[in-house]
Amino acid sequence: MNRSRFIQQAIGLGPIWESREGWFADHPAEISRQALIQAHHDQAIAELHQPASTATATAPAVQPAAPILASEKDKPQPVSPATTVLPAVASPIGQIPSWEQLEQTVANCERCTLCRTRTQTVFGRGNPQARWMLIGEAPGEHEDRQGEPFVGKAGQLLDNMLAAAGLDRDRDVYIANVLKCRPPGNRNPAPEEILACQGYLQQQIQHVRPVLIVALGRFAVQTLLQSEQAIGKLRGQVHQYQGIPLIATYHPAYLLRNLPDKAKAWQDMVLAKQQFSRLTQTA
Repeated sequence: MNRSRFIQQAIGLGPIWESREGWFADHPAEISRQALIQAHHDQAIAELHQPASTATATAPAVQPAAPILASEKDKPQPVSPATTVLPAVASPIGQIPSWEQLEQTVANCERCTLCRTRTQTVFGRGNPQARWMLIGEAPGEHEDRQGEPFVGKAGQLLDNMLAAAGLDRDRDVYIANVLKCRPPGNRNPAPEEILACQGYLQQQIQHVRPVLIVALGRFAVQTLLQSEQAIGKLRGQVHQYQGIPLIATYHPAYLLRNLPDKAKAWQDMVLAKQQFSRLTQTA
């Protein structure tokens, strides 16, 4: 078997993957760009205005001139949902000096309401001194139980792609997610949740100091590049994240549902390898 055929089979481009089911239960279905942007916009606006609007709605109930009937007193008064009271989200995360302290801080994090529904945090996996860093979106059900990123079928596909590129997840790369906690029901990450975790991810990148970053999935790409463009428009080129070259590509879970895009993901991996070779040769 020639090398090209071997690589195609390794990442699922050949017949060996064509008969597999594309469903990955640990990650939500990709939505359209416009629906994603509108959903995040609507949720962010609602979260911003709920405390003020709630105070206005409850104000008549506490005015001394307004009598309160017994039947009204028994009615539940509208309260602001806990998800809207997130003072810690806006506060920056202080610099954490060591990798171990950073991991412990993440494990005890209560910066957003995901701390109430998680089984455990998912800090990352791999070599903290690796020169490659892969950044995904958020933990799924299996990741939440096992405390590791990219397990299950999506993780198997990622491992195959890494192996075809001559990389091992424990030796050559470090893998982390934008979110450290699983969103309930594997829903899409909310803007305030991304903001709450952003400082942790930034410090992970600072500690690892990778030569190259590969961003996997729409939320990871858009968070790191601060862009609302679709992956289809961002992939196939070299971006920069704080001076570090970044390659944008599809999430493995998405590829399991959209088999034709596996070829594009492999093209992105080839581009990443080429960029890495240039960087290390000139270093």
